[in-house]
Amino acid sequence: MLKAINPATGETIREVPEHDEQEVDERLKAAEAAFKSWRRFDFEERARHLTSVADLLRENMADFARLMTEEMGKTLASAESEVDKCAWVCDFYAENAERFLANETVATDAAKSFIRYEPLGPVLAIMPWNFPFWQFFRFAAPALMAGNVALLKHAGNVPGSALAIEAVFREAGLPDGVVTTLLVSSARVKYLIGNPVVRAVTLTGSDRAGMEVAAEAGRCLKKAVLELGGSDPFIVLSDVDPAEAGRQAAKARTINNGQSCIAAKRFIVIDDIADRFEEEFVRAVEALKVGDPMERGTDVGPMAREDLLDSLDDQVKRTVEAGAQLRTGGKRLEGKGWFYAPTVLTGVQPGMAAFDEETFGPVAAVIRARDAAEAIELANRSRFGLGASIWTADAARGEDLAAEIESGCVFVNGTVKSDPRLPFGGVKSSGYGRELSEVGIREFVNIKTVWIK
Repeated sequence: MLKAINPATGETIREVPEHDEQEVDERLKAAEAAFKSWRRFDFEERARHLTSVADLLRENMADFARLMTEEMGKTLASAESEVDKCAWVCDFYAENAERFLANETVATDAAKSFIRYEPLGPVLAIMPWNFPFWQFFRFAAPALMAGNVALLKHAGNVPGSALAIEAVFREAGLPDGVVTTLLVSSARVKYLIGNPVVRAVTLTGSDRAGMEVAAEAGRCLKKAVLELGGSDPFIVLSDVDPAEAGRQAAKARTINNGQSCIAAKRFIVIDDIADRFEEEFVRAVEALKVGDPMERGTDVGPMAREDLLDSLDDQVKRTVEAGAQLRTGGKRLEGKGWFYAPTVLTGVQPGMAAFDEETFGPVAAVIRARDAAEAIELANRSRFGLGASIWTADAARGEDLAAEIESGCVFVNGTVKSDPRLPFGGVKSSGYGRELSEVGIREFVNIKTVWIK
């Protein structure tokens, strides 16, 4: 049984039975059959369907947003933005997929030679709870426009979102089996990857889950794209306004209640302005309103599960025991639900939990650096490499420093975000492969050479 618990109250809001083996096999067969026809749809036909999905997302935004907030605790405003972004990615690929996947002529000794892009088949998407709609849609929009079909194995605590996603594609008129939800536990993922119907797999999740999925996909010789964890550095150079940097830092750390792989987590600040930055950062964090995510004025809602809260609290305690200073927060809030006080730790150094590990919740680690060179060295002293941001009054200098950072993306004077127009993904333990843009749509295609004499 898959159970959704409202993290703001701790109350069970729905229980959904898992699909048994027979149901799973029937759904896999339906996906296989759907692929044979869906791959024959031309780009214009697929685009019409995806545009209909986008329209339905916008029309039902309030319902979908409330569903996400109830199941995993993100604020209602951020849930609405998530739905709107899903509609955007559908429109983006409906408009651009044909151009991205057009045949490319290459001059050779042949009378004609070219590259063509063909779909692979059913792709298994193993998705997390923190962005219940967006994480799937950013994979599905390009994959479907390329002619693949999607099998969604969602996180067990958001079953309502999983079913709603399948329903919106069905309501938009896509053939049965083009988007299929599999209500199964993580223990059954190995079987799914090994099933011959599944041609490739994508995962958004932890680095531990990524290693397990990569190993199984490798044994089966199946393509995998992995978007894993992050411990994103937020580098503050000495030429910026520390007050403004502190305000931006508070926002960057508490995106999605702090439960985002690309949220800033390690705040690396040049010594010259560190005292002032820390003061402003703590002030901005303490000004955040923590509470009911359904209320419009709430800045930070609850954590998605109680075990995640306990794990975060343990990381904070171990970091303080190792010598860091607790400037604010550092405790579970009293009352119902799984609320954790937004927390700032200063004096954090390599070797401490908040530096070495990914902190998945509203906890910020402030690290001091002598200069920009040491800041870059500290930024790169991580097994993760998803995103990074640099804050400086000299944009050209920021661009130069961006080249030195080991990550999949670097934002200068802006918080890290995903955008359909740009490739998204990481290096090192943050995974491999890319989503979004022209690059992302080519991850799950057969890049075929055709040579004609």
